[in-house]
Amino acid sequence: MRLISRLLALIAAITLMAQPATAQSILRDAETEALLHDMAAPLITAAGLNPNNVDVVVINDSSLNAFVAGGQAVYIHSGLLNAASTANEVQGVIAHELGHITGGHIISDGGSKAAGNISILSLLLGAAAAAAGAGDAAMGVIMAGQQAALGKYLAFSRSQESTADAAGAQYLSKAGITGRGSVEFFKKLQNMEFRYGYTRTPDNEFYRTHPMTGDRIATLQDTYERDPAWNAPLDPKLEARFQRAKAKLFGYLGEPAQIMRTYPETMTDVPARYARAYGFHRQAFPDKALAEADALLAKSPTDPYFLELKGQILLETGKPAEALDALRRATDLSGNQPLIATTFGHALIATENPQNFAEAEKVLKNAVARDRENPFAWYQLGVVYAANGDMARAHLASAEQQVLNWQMPQALRSAEAAEAQLPKGSADWLRAQDIAMQARAEIERSQKRR
Repeated sequence: MRLISRLLALIAAITLMAQPATAQSILRDAETEALLHDMAAPLITAAGLNPNNVDVVVINDSSLNAFVAGGQAVYIHSGLLNAASTANEVQGVIAHELGHITGGHIISDGGSKAAGNISILSLLLGAAAAAAGAGDAAMGVIMAGQQAALGKYLAFSRSQESTADAAGAQYLSKAGITGRGSVEFFKKLQNMEFRYGYTRTPDNEFYRTHPMTGDRIATLQDTYERDPAWNAPLDPKLEARFQRAKAKLFGYLGEPAQIMRTYPETMTDVPARYARAYGFHRQAFPDKALAEADALLAKSPTDPYFLELKGQILLETGKPAEALDALRRATDLSGNQPLIATTFGHALIATENPQNFAEAEKVLKNAVARDRENPFAWYQLGVVYAANGDMARAHLASAEQQVLNWQMPQALRSAEAAEAQLPKGSADWLRAQDIAMQARAEIERSQKRR
């Protein structure tokens, strides 16, 4: 029974890991994305990849995890960022995940294939034994086969993890970044194991997808201490930016009481004010939230992210006209950063002043041109098109938004409506066709999986 329960648990875990990232909640923030890009860029270059082609994406999940899921993207849980003490710790995680990408571990998945072959063979042998009337023997064959399959898969997974550890150490070294953060983060994982009462036994070692944490620490520490970068100092500017972004994320996601305990009002540094501003805003205390935002701007009046914060508070408390100045300046100072520009476009529309719609259309079209994977920008652009009576492009913008949100039936209907109204052969007409084809294909795949 214990084997069956472990197999079921493993199957459940694999099923969860197989969920597409699009099915999970992705957190997008201009400041955090810029920070993660700058943290990862030297490591990506060291891995022989192009920093412009590799994304680091934050998933709204409180668990301490990071993963790759095909393509050139590293997914980091918000819980991991919250648990990390330094940017250097997160860089260690990113370096490890890049090792999975360069190793082609998601693409090849040789262990899964080998395990499947063993498992299928055991099921066939078990069926033959059952047909011959040897029920107990059949169950024994099947269980033995499943045990062998599980062992094959887990052994391959542990091998991948060890390879990624070694590659990550290499990338940190090549980038001149100390591995101290990597070791410290693994020690955090080990402390979690101790808190949950985990003990090392032959059984536990067999059923792990990763090498034993203690073994990984010993191996990596030995590797890092021999590296010239071991004593390299941390980048103070990067670390300061990380503390800002971490506090911002905590203020956005944390429990209000916990935010105030972690960042009491006696603390007046930037991370503390950042966290409290978001915490107060979420609790519907706009005056307190604005006071924190104004205190931040008093220190750095041209910081685009502080201006974005103030504009967001005003916009979301029903004062879009008052938000325009801060958001316009934030957009300009950030070089028309698409996420900030989208909030500005939203504020322009929310004023319900038709005189602002032309500017909103220009701002939002620029935003989606630079970042097509922004469903809210497409939605706002659709609102502008509809207000201007351009229903063909309103339908197309809706289709763009819906396909990004994985709403395939709605995307298909919107794309077909746009295709029927747009000039045949135009770029927009061709795009509507592409979305319709993508939505149909996904709907068919979904129906086949049922």
